[in-house]
Amino acid sequence: MNAHDDIRIGTVVPAHERTAEVVRQLLPHGFESFQISFGRTVGDFDVLALAAAVRRVLEASACADGLPARISTVGVYGNPLISPETVCDWERLIDAAGDFGCDIVSGFAGRITGRPVPESYGRFGEVFGPLARRAEDRGVRLAFENCEMRGTWEAGDWNIAHAPAAWDAMFAAVDSPAIGLEWEPCHQLVSFVDPLPQLRRYARRIWHVHGKDATVLWDVVRTHGIRGGVPYVHHRTPGFGDTNWTDLISTLRLQGWRGSIDVEGFHDPVYRDALETTGQVAALDYLRRCRGGRFVPNPA
Repeated sequence: MNAHDDIRIGTVVPAHERTAEVVRQLLPHGFESFQISFGRTVGDFDVLALAAAVRRVLEASACADGLPARISTVGVYGNPLISPETVCDWERLIDAAGDFGCDIVSGFAGRITGRPVPESYGRFGEVFGPLARRAEDRGVRLAFENCEMRGTWEAGDWNIAHAPAAWDAMFAAVDSPAIGLEWEPCHQLVSFVDPLPQLRRYARRIWHVHGKDATVLWDVVRTHGIRGGVPYVHHRTPGFGDTNWTDLISTLRLQGWRGSIDVEGFHDPVYRDALETTGQVAALDYLRRCRGGRFVPNPA
């Protein structure tokens, strides 16, 4: 048995015609799980064909330490509170999750655009009540990304699930064991939230963790504030930002958490373009060290 099977370290791969080939090329670097992201819409994508192609690659390969790699979650990031197409996307992915070998579908909770967050709670219940029942029937969990998408409490275009008060209201609006979060520390740091106390409070409702971090430029904040037109924070790949991922993973384990931390790439201002995969593999190595390094069994 490999005791690191409780927390996998993987990466997010976009859904496109070469997804299975990208997964095949990434496996030798040691990624243990993969989230498949469809972006803002599934569109006319052949979801079941993609699931079959990716699973063939995973079944033919193994990641480091003898762990068989797996799909952690599939996601779509439209606005389901105003887009019937996005609701259909959630339905399709809930139905197809088992074909990918996973039990989590992730995405934005949506938002009534331009309105304060609480005005979306009723619509959230209308949309996700039936989706949660569909998920429960299929043994699937729904994980809401905690990105504010440049929105505030007063107004925004995409997502209400970016603050604890909204999470509590969402859980009350849809009382279902299938409803949870896709959480990452980056979006909390952007809002000057200490992620670890939040993680301790909500760990049992977090189904998936994105491996993304942030660096706050405190000199800019002190000089210009956060509304002075000067960027005050960078989204970073884990290992290059402000989060202590050793404490974060320890906090998850103290809560008995099981799941995947998948690196959400294509955001780092330094490790991008030709350095994208370099940065992601560095994040993989870093997160595995934060997880405790190489698993060593106890003496018999």
